[in-house]
Amino acid sequence: MTALDLLETIRRDESLDSSLNAFVSLADRDALEASFGGRGEAGRRGGGGENRALEGVAVAVKDNLVTLDLPTTCGSNMLDGYRSPFEATAVRLLREAGGIVVGKTNMDEFGMGSSTEHSAWGPTLNPHDRTRVPGGSSGGSAAAVAAGYVSMALGSDTGGSVRQPAALCGVVGIKPTYGRVSRYGLVAFASSLDQIGTFGGTVHDAAALLAVISGHDPRDATSGNRCALSSVDVVPDPATAGLSGITIGVPVEYFPDTLDTGIRHRTERALDHLRAAGATVREVTLPNTDLAVPCYYVLAPAEASSNLARFDGVRFGQRVSAWSVAEMYEATRRQGMGPEVKRRIMLGTFALSAGYYDAYYGTAQRVRADIRADFERVFGLGVDLLFTPTTPSPAFLIGEKIDDPLEMYREDIFTTPASLAGIPGMSVPIGSVQGLPVGGQFLAPWWEEEMMIRAACVLETALKES
Repeated sequence: MTALDLLETIRRDESLDSSLNAFVSLADRDALEASFGGRGEAGRRGGGGENRALEGVAVAVKDNLVTLDLPTTCGSNMLDGYRSPFEATAVRLLREAGGIVVGKTNMDEFGMGSSTEHSAWGPTLNPHDRTRVPGGSSGGSAAAVAAGYVSMALGSDTGGSVRQPAALCGVVGIKPTYGRVSRYGLVAFASSLDQIGTFGGTVHDAAALLAVISGHDPRDATSGNRCALSSVDVVPDPATAGLSGITIGVPVEYFPDTLDTGIRHRTERALDHLRAAGATVREVTLPNTDLAVPCYYVLAPAEASSNLARFDGVRFGQRVSAWSVAEMYEATRRQGMGPEVKRRIMLGTFALSAGYYDAYYGTAQRVRADIRADFERVFGLGVDLLFTPTTPSPAFLIGEKIDDPLEMYREDIFTTPASLAGIPGMSVPIGSVQGLPVGGQFLAPWWEEEMMIRAACVLETALKES
């Protein structure tokens, strides 16, 4: 099926009352035809070439990555209709590799949420059960892949926003090492945590997209110098790949009594497959894990309160008229931003305020260092990878947690530690619980994505054959 055929399928399905609401804007068919006119098989899904690894592949892009041809709204009324004068590096690279952007996907407003219910354009539905959430904040991208609209999509992961929706939608999601992928053109939420990640229907798809968009970018001061991935070596041949000599740690803190029983059983079965593939599996401890969520929800809102100050009605987005500049700022932000964004801005501003800075922000930074030290210690003891559940439960009902922020924040309990430490992580499907997909999470040392992807590929193959 060509990218143009997929675009028409998406356009038809998203216009129905029963749509997933996965997309917020779609590419223009005439513009797409012009972009690869005369290239023959370039319009076909899944082609490839030596220097154009995504030739003709339809890709969806989360709506917080700026694009020239489509609006960038970040799921917010504040940016309704906004068009960027430049394009994100990750989007440019996927286009240069032959990928075709078919649309921008729905998301929690400015990336703040775990369910894609906090969107000015309405919630995205889970393709496996439309009464349930797809996860967030990259729920639109995860749902688009799970529904088969695209085989690959871009998202962003600040505290788990790629891995968590990947698990709840039954697809593969990769958060790379902080600095692996340029953040240039990613609308900032929390700059020390934000990373562009990838979704795929398979490990190969997610990894191939990651290989295309990774690499040093001088326009991003946080971009690493050793961040390129080889698209040739990143995915091993499943027929010959094994895990002999690999030690996989299982952190006890990720298996609390409150963990869903079905997820526990699916995770244990996945570990059995990893053992059968030759891996040594051993129990480890990461004692500061229980501090990750409160630490994250001090640091991320603090950075957001600074980053989102630019949305004031003067430089970007909508403006509400008022008698004075101060009144204009207030009215614009009140009308333009949703309740969750306002909540986090207020939390972050309080954490940074005089008299509270060291008690909250300073303490959270010290806890973050302790969480990073936990991973350094475990990886320094001969552990090559970690394996955990991705989420504490399967997808929950739409509306079930939206009025209880603390319950919603607890959905990030297994994903925030890796974000705070800056290490790579990925979620892979490991089965279903009561008909809903669940994921297992691989975590790797800094810059060791290829080893993590190798193990995920082995597990994916073993689960398909079992």
